[in-house]
Amino acid sequence: MAELAEQLRRDLDRYPVDGKLPSSRALVERFRVSPVTVSRALAQLAAEGLVVTRPGAGAFRARPHATQAPAGDTSWQEVALSADGAADLVPRTVDATGVTVSLAAPPPGVLEFNGGYLHPSLQPERAMAAALARAGRRPGAWGRPPLEGLPELREWFARGIGGAVTAAEVLIAAGGQAALATALRALAPPGAPVLVESPTYPGMLALARAAGLRPVPVPVDPDGVRPGLLADAFRATGARVFVCQPLFQNPTGAVLAPARRAEVLRIAREAGAFVVEDDFVRRLVHADAGPLPRPLAADDPDGVVVHVGSLTKATSPSFRVSALAAHGPVLERLRAIQVVDSFFVPRPLQEAALELVGSPAWPRHLRALSAELRTRRDAMTSALARQLPELALPHIPSGGYHLWLRLPDGGGGASPALGSGAETALAAAALRAGVALTPGRPYFSAEPPAAHLRLSFAAVAGTGEIAEGVRRLGAACAEVLGKPLVPARPDL
Repeated sequence: MAELAEQLRRDLDRYPVDGKLPSSRALVERFRVSPVTVSRALAQLAAEGLVVTRPGAGAFRARPHATQAPAGDTSWQEVALSADGAADLVPRTVDATGVTVSLAAPPPGVLEFNGGYLHPSLQPERAMAAALARAGRRPGAWGRPPLEGLPELREWFARGIGGAVTAAEVLIAAGGQAALATALRALAPPGAPVLVESPTYPGMLALARAAGLRPVPVPVDPDGVRPGLLADAFRATGARVFVCQPLFQNPTGAVLAPARRAEVLRIAREAGAFVVEDDFVRRLVHADAGPLPRPLAADDPDGVVVHVGSLTKATSPSFRVSALAAHGPVLERLRAIQVVDSFFVPRPLQEAALELVGSPAWPRHLRALSAELRTRRDAMTSALARQLPELALPHIPSGGYHLWLRLPDGGGGASPALGSGAETALAAAALRAGVALTPGRPYFSAEPPAAHLRLSFAAVAGTGEIAEGVRRLGAACAEVLGKPLVPARPDL
């Protein structure tokens, strides 16, 4: 679509103002594209004000825009957005850069090692389209749903959590990010500390700061969060919330060890605190993984855990259906905040989710995805071991869609850029070489112990692009880091 829009944009000078462009049928035949592609390209030009579409008549070159009026002076807004009085100690600015780096599409020709979602070839597009079509034909599908979500969908999420969690303790939310935002608002007042894993998902750090909370880091190792440091952090800060990803943690890929699971819940319970469990990639398990541990919420009779689960990562970035599960009075607060913020998740999307997970295509998709993610992970780890052995890979995950790499230490003739600026310099060099990656700094809420990179293997087209992307990354490393390099230490 983008290529066709650009071609039509270049061709506009051939037509006079108000002149008619070729018909959609003519454009389909000329460029050998689908009618949908033509429609989208014309819509893009119409949005840019370059063409005008007239139903039944066609598309016409638009009149040039009149000279714009002089820009106004918006500098007063800087004062209005920050003038809340000296007593307000909570910053009001919102930094979304840690989120947009994994959401923005890379330039054409750039391989996407920074993506946070499945490549279209991995998405169950046909199954989702069929589910949405069936859902749209259901009686009442376009009516108002229950505020908590469709009972059958709540039941499906409850069964996936297990334990004593019931459908009555589940709320349907519009994606994991929205569910996390609801949880943070419900559990902590502005200005309060919130304990987070270190490193952790930048989108969660952005959410916490946008809510006026103060993220406090608790280090993780290959077995997940370290319980002793978690207890120390609760005592030192008086925090009442700890946010964690016990399964295939982002970015390290760590799984909370069995011996630590009960310990984490005990520590939080003694601190009178909640644990927000972000179970975001349970359905992105690799084919060689053993049995998965149950969610923390399944072993929590005391209501310590607020559980967040989602369908988005295993389907499509636009399939934004998730669940919040909680036990006790906190459930009503979660429900109230969600209703005030968004009323409810659109019923057609909930109906489509039910159709999808209840279809034979769903387990087939998960099996195929599991096998493909393992293949891609192995392809990336092998390519890195051959071409970039200087980058330490302390943990090879058995689930998720990314690897967490530590850059080499300085010395041995390496570039002085190593350190806090190495990630930024390497990301820029990699982009010039044609591969987009994610620097590690946004994953830390305080000063990081070393420079890191996160590489995604799910957002590219296949193993061929993985091999080519690692080759391009090697060229960028040679440019920025220099040779020889001192291998990084094999710790987190």
